[in-house]
Amino acid sequence: MTNPMTSPYPRTSRYHGVESAVHRTRGGQEVPYLKPRLPPQPDVFTTVRVHEVREGDRSDVLADRYLGDAGQWWRIADANPVLDPRELTGTPGRRIRITLPEGVPGTAGQ
Repeated sequence: MTNPMTSPYPRTSRYHGVESAVHRTRGGQEVPYLKPRLPPQPDVFTTVRVHEVREGDRSDVLADRYLGDAGQWWRIADANPVLDPRELTGTPGRRIRITLPEGVPGTAGQ
């Protein structure tokens, strides 16, 4: 079991705090793995901006623009909610929420 305080993943990783386990093969080999990460409910996020998807938008580019880190695309996906980042930006005109990280209180934007 992974203790969120001692997670091997940085706080900016979507895997930070995800519980780990060990699978034992028939041959006795131990194979560590992460248990599935369940995305949070979208209503736990505070919206700070709404972005209307344009042709050619990509979730990593939007994460860089709005969050300052392309690797944080998963935060936008969690808030909207989608599992596949291509689904997030695949439909021009779709309005997606840009939010504060889960658990960070704030004032809602537009």
